[in-house]
Amino acid sequence: MKAFFKEFKKFITRGNVMDMAVGIIIGGAFTAIVNSLVDNIIMPLISAIFGGTNFDSWNVTLRGSGESAVVLGLGTFLAAVVNFLLIALVLFCVLKALNKASEMRDKLLHKEVAEEAPKTKICPYCKSEIPVDATRCPHCTSVLEEAAKS
Repeated sequence: MKAFFKEFKKFITRGNVMDMAVGIIIGGAFTAIVNSLVDNIIMPLISAIFGGTNFDSWNVTLRGSGESAVVLGLGTFLAAVVNFLLIALVLFCVLKALNKASEMRDKLLHKEVAEEAPKTKICPYCKSEIPVDATRCPHCTSVLEEAAKS
């Protein structure tokens, strides 16, 4: 049992678990902001465009009446769709900005991996692999012309 809790402690204190927890907390706070934006600003503007219609009252009663009625809340669903689209738009913009910043950082830090110069080459006569600075092939003993010229 002690080993189990030790393993759990190691898991919970890993960096990515803590990052995920912070992301969830910030996401919850961000959701509250977007819900307020949709409910208090965007939906009233859409309502004003459509002649003062209150979207919360857009309901379709399928059966019954009163408290036992089966009702489809189309206005509430519309607000949820607008809410989702706004969250997706903001998330897209944030990720696009982060990717752009990451690209700029990589360029500034010269993260491009330079290719190493080849250490071997192929003998043009016997097609064996030989050191790049060889002047004579150790396999076929041919004099390598391009190395002899330099």
